[in-house]
Amino acid sequence: MDKIDKEIALLLQKDAKITIKEIAERLNLTTTPIFERVKKLEKEGYIKSYKAILDRKKIGLQLMVFCNITLDLHQTDYLKKFEKDIQQFQEVVECYHIAGMFDYLVKIYIKDMEHYQYFLSNNLASLDNISKVQSSFVMTEVKDFSYVKIP
Repeated sequence: MDKIDKEIALLLQKDAKITIKEIAERLNLTTTPIFERVKKLEKEGYIKSYKAILDRKKIGLQLMVFCNITLDLHQTDYLKKFEKDIQQFQEVVECYHIAGMFDYLVKIYIKDMEHYQYFLSNNLASLDNISKVQSSFVMTEVKDFSYVKIP
Protein backbone atom coordinates (compact mmCIF):
# COMPACT_ATOMS: atom_id res chain seq x y z
CA MET A 1 0.00 0.00 0.00
CA ASP A 2 1.31 3.40 -0.90
CA LYS A 3 0.46 6.71 0.76
CA ILE A 4 -2.64 7.29 -1.38
CA ASP A 5 -3.97 3.78 -0.70
CA LYS A 6 -3.51 4.38 3.02
CA GLU A 7 -5.38 7.69 2.84
CA ILE A 8 -8.22 6.04 0.89
CA ALA A 9 -8.41 3.21 3.43
CA LEU A 10 -8.52 5.66 6.33
CA LEU A 11 -11.31 7.70 4.71
CA LEU A 12 -13.34 4.55 4.02
CA GLN A 13 -12.86 3.29 7.57
CA LYS A 14 -14.15 6.56 8.99
CA ASP A 15 -17.10 6.70 6.59
CA ALA A 16 -17.89 3.70 4.39
CA LYS A 17 -20.58 5.76 2.64
CA ILE A 18 -18.10 8.31 1.32
CA THR A 19 -18.31 8.47 -2.45
CA ILE A 20 -15.48 7.96 -4.91
CA LYS A 21 -16.01 11.57 -5.97
CA GLU A 22 -15.61 12.83 -2.38
CA ILE A 23 -12.44 10.78 -1.90
CA ALA A 24 -11.04 12.12 -5.17
CA GLU A 25 -11.79 15.71 -4.11
CA ARG A 26 -10.13 15.26 -0.72
CA LEU A 27 -7.02 13.73 -2.28
CA ASN A 28 -6.91 16.09 -5.28
CA LEU A 29 -7.21 13.24 -7.78
CA THR A 30 -9.72 12.22 -10.41
CA THR A 31 -12.38 9.61 -9.77
CA THR A 32 -11.05 6.90 -12.11
CA PRO A 33 -7.77 6.20 -10.27
CA ILE A 34 -9.60 6.35 -6.91
CA PHE A 35 -12.17 3.83 -8.13
CA GLU A 36 -9.42 1.52 -9.41
CA ARG A 37 -7.48 1.79 -6.15
CA VAL A 38 -10.57 0.99 -4.06
CA LYS A 39 -11.31 -2.07 -6.21
CA LYS A 40 -7.67 -3.18 -5.87
CA LEU A 41 -7.80 -2.78 -2.07
CA GLU A 42 -10.96 -4.90 -2.01
CA LYS A 43 -9.56 -7.56 -4.35
CA GLU A 44 -6.29 -7.86 -2.39
CA GLY A 45 -8.19 -8.23 0.88
CA TYR A 46 -7.14 -5.00 2.57
CA ILE A 47 -10.81 -4.04 2.68
CA LYS A 48 -12.68 -7.03 4.11
CA SER A 49 -16.21 -5.60 4.18
CA TYR A 50 -18.38 -2.54 4.63
CA LYS A 51 -20.85 -2.27 7.49
CA ALA A 52 -23.06 0.08 9.44
CA ILE A 53 -22.16 0.45 13.12
CA LEU A 54 -25.29 0.83 15.20
CA ASP A 55 -25.55 2.76 18.44
CA ARG A 56 -26.13 -0.17 20.80
CA LYS A 57 -27.80 1.99 23.43
CA LYS A 58 -30.38 3.33 20.97
CA ILE A 59 -31.41 -0.24 20.18
CA GLY A 60 -31.79 -1.15 23.84
CA LEU A 61 -28.44 -2.79 24.61
CA GLN A 62 -27.42 -0.63 27.55
CA LEU A 63 -24.87 -2.98 29.11
CA MET A 64 -21.48 -3.87 27.66
CA VAL A 65 -19.69 -6.75 29.38
CA PHE A 66 -16.24 -8.22 28.90
CA CYS A 67 -16.01 -11.83 30.06
CA ASN A 68 -12.72 -13.56 30.68
CA ILE A 69 -13.32 -17.27 30.26
CA THR A 70 -11.09 -20.14 31.34
CA LEU A 71 -11.61 -23.65 30.00
CA ASP A 72 -10.93 -26.88 31.90
CA LEU A 73 -9.36 -28.69 28.96
CA HIS A 74 -7.17 -27.15 26.27
CA GLN A 75 -6.92 -29.80 23.59
CA THR A 76 -7.68 -28.58 20.07
CA ASP A 77 -11.06 -30.33 19.89
CA TYR A 78 -12.25 -28.61 23.08
CA LEU A 79 -11.04 -25.20 21.90
CA LYS A 80 -12.76 -25.60 18.53
CA LYS A 81 -15.99 -26.75 20.19
CA PHE A 82 -16.03 -23.73 22.50
CA GLU A 83 -15.33 -21.39 19.57
CA LYS A 84 -18.19 -22.94 17.59
CA ASP A 85 -20.59 -22.91 20.55
CA ILE A 86 -19.92 -19.30 21.64
CA GLN A 87 -20.89 -18.04 18.19
CA GLN A 88 -24.48 -19.22 18.62
CA PHE A 89 -25.24 -16.43 21.10
CA GLN A 90 -26.39 -13.18 19.51
CA GLU A 91 -25.35 -11.28 22.65
CA VAL A 92 -21.70 -12.16 21.94
CA VAL A 93 -20.38 -9.54 19.52
CA GLU A 94 -16.68 -10.40 19.74
CA CYS A 95 -14.62 -13.35 20.96
CA TYR A 96 -10.84 -13.66 21.13
CA HIS A 97 -8.61 -16.60 22.04
CA ILE A 98 -5.98 -14.95 24.23
CA ALA A 99 -2.76 -15.75 26.05
CA GLY A 100 -2.36 -15.09 29.75
CA MET A 101 -4.45 -15.90 32.80
CA PHE A 102 -7.59 -16.63 30.75
CA ASP A 103 -8.30 -18.50 27.55
CA TYR A 104 -10.91 -16.27 25.91
CA LEU A 105 -12.05 -12.68 26.05
CA VAL A 106 -15.69 -12.27 25.06
CA LYS A 107 -17.48 -8.96 24.46
CA ILE A 108 -21.21 -8.96 25.10
CA TYR A 109 -23.92 -6.37 24.43
CA ILE A 110 -27.07 -6.96 26.45
CA LYS A 111 -30.12 -5.06 27.71
CA ASP A 112 -29.31 -4.85 31.42
CA MET A 113 -27.88 -6.66 34.44
CA GLU A 114 -30.95 -8.84 34.87
CA HIS A 115 -30.67 -10.09 31.29
CA TYR A 116 -26.93 -10.62 31.72
CA GLN A 117 -27.49 -12.73 34.83
CA TYR A 118 -29.96 -14.86 32.85
CA PHE A 119 -27.53 -15.10 29.92
CA LEU A 120 -24.69 -16.14 32.21
CA SER A 121 -26.74 -18.71 34.13
CA ASN A 122 -28.62 -20.23 31.21
CA ASN A 123 -26.44 -19.74 28.14
CA LEU A 124 -22.78 -19.48 29.08
CA ALA A 125 -23.18 -21.99 31.92
CA SER A 126 -24.69 -24.47 29.46
CA LEU A 127 -21.42 -24.71 27.51
CA ASP A 128 -19.17 -27.66 28.23
CA ASN A 129 -15.64 -27.24 29.51
CA ILE A 130 -15.93 -23.76 31.09
CA SER A 131 -14.23 -23.65 34.47
CA LYS A 132 -14.26 -19.92 35.22
CA VAL A 133 -15.99 -16.75 34.02
CA GLN A 134 -14.90 -13.33 35.23
CA SER A 135 -17.17 -10.48 34.14
CA SER A 136 -16.22 -6.81 33.85
CA PHE A 137 -18.95 -4.24 33.26
CA VAL A 138 -18.22 -1.14 31.21
CA MET A 139 -19.10 2.06 33.03
CA THR A 140 -17.88 4.53 30.39
CA GLU A 141 -16.58 4.07 26.87
CA VAL A 142 -13.51 6.30 26.93
CA LYS A 143 -12.19 5.54 23.43
CA ASP A 144 -14.08 3.60 20.80
CA PHE A 145 -12.47 3.76 17.39
CA SER A 146 -13.76 1.63 14.58
CA TYR A 147 -10.76 2.38 12.38
CA VAL A 148 -7.01 1.92 12.48
CA LYS A 149 -4.24 4.20 11.31
CA ILE A 150 -2.08 2.31 8.85
CA PRO A 151 1.65 2.59 9.55
